[in-house]
Amino acid sequence: MSAARRRTLVIEDERASRDALAALLGAQGHEVTEASSVAAVERLLAGEPPMFDLAFVDLGLPDGDGMDLIRPLSDLPGGCAVVVLTGERRLERAVDAMRRGAVDYLEKPLQPAVLELTLGRVGRALDDRDEQRRLRRELIRHGSFQGMVGRSRRMLQVFEQVERAAPSDLPIFIIGESGTGKELLARSVHEVSRRRGAPFVALNCGAIPSHLAESELFGHEKGAFTGAIKAQMGAFERAHHGTLFLDEVTEMPLDLQVVLLRVLEVGHVQRVGGAREVPVDVRVVAATNRDPREAVKAGRLREDLFYRLHVIPLALPPLRERRDDVQILATHFLADLAERSGAGAPRLTEAALDALVAHAWPGNIRELRNTLSRAFVLRAGDAIDASDLGLAPGGGRAAGGGSGAGGAGADGVVIPSDATLAEAERRLILSQLERQRWHRGETAKVLGIAPKTLYNKCKAYGIEEPT
Repeated sequence: MSAARRRTLVIEDERASRDALAALLGAQGHEVTEASSVAAVERLLAGEPPMFDLAFVDLGLPDGDGMDLIRPLSDLPGGCAVVVLTGERRLERAVDAMRRGAVDYLEKPLQPAVLELTLGRVGRALDDRDEQRRLRRELIRHGSFQGMVGRSRRMLQVFEQVERAAPSDLPIFIIGESGTGKELLARSVHEVSRRRGAPFVALNCGAIPSHLAESELFGHEKGAFTGAIKAQMGAFERAHHGTLFLDEVTEMPLDLQVVLLRVLEVGHVQRVGGAREVPVDVRVVAATNRDPREAVKAGRLREDLFYRLHVIPLALPPLRERRDDVQILATHFLADLAERSGAGAPRLTEAALDALVAHAWPGNIRELRNTLSRAFVLRAGDAIDASDLGLAPGGGRAAGGGSGAGGAGADGVVIPSDATLAEAERRLILSQLERQRWHRGETAKVLGIAPKTLYNKCKAYGIEEPT
């Protein structure tokens, strides 16, 4: 977007200063909106969020602190760059404003030459942002977005949601079946956000032993427990200024959910065995392969934590609901496999492509990649035929293939039409355990979940190996 079309908000209570700044910006082609108080800005932001590229915020407003406006303005759709105006000679307030998300600051009274330099810096940053968005939109049209592949309508909607949500710091809650790519989606949110230069830390809440979960999240001091031979940062501290991805958040112990909720509210962590509170600036992206509202009803997820995390929901569709993407995904995976092996990419025969599209893919994208990896290695010639895939006709899995259960019959799972989601999951787990001869590690791998998660699910459903 050119400077002539920048939508700029000026928040300043002194009429003369506000008019002067608006005039200077208008002369440079900015489309200026003016406000003189916190209440006026709150009215402006109420309802359908407006679109602003740039905002100048006076920190000393008559009815409140301009500092409190930085976050809501930065979180506007598309991202709004905030420049603070301060009459104080001390830099502490300006530094605090930058920590909260402001991109620059100006001392009052404003000097036209200094304003010109600031506009140049901020304008170049906004130009870079707009160019990156343009390039991302171009990649999306070709079926690629931050490492994710897809051209189906469902995936294009997901990519567009990420584009709108990523610039803010609001929590994101990803819902999707195992194997759909929830961590990859969380990484794409991080890479599109202004936190992309800071760490991305992923933590699988279902794979951490309960006695170590608090330490993994919040860290511990030396001697806090047996084996704590030195102090260690937790996931929150490691993700400072970046993004923390909490996968399988519904598997987190309830007592730990209470602590997590407090950390999210106060922005400080306290290490296990420590007394000092450590400030953390983290954007949280949570994910689950369950229905989180059902998890709340079942008492597995605290309702207050759910509402704290479920601010921007993103739903990843299973592969069976985006069959239009099977061919482009298969081509992408085969090209990647060929590059890694230094060989040419094999082509898919028409019969192989038909089999891939027809398959139910209970293991989703993870299962598709594993299927193609096996076919890539075991194929007889330069092409991959349907027989190389190990997929049964009609979308089921060939006997001995060990990857998911679909349909009905001797090689599938029969699920009554009136079965609950929990009952369907119980039957699927039991079926896979029987197929893998009760080898829990292999079963967890096929189901695309952590062994600890499988253990917890078996315990919850009363599934025991027959003697």
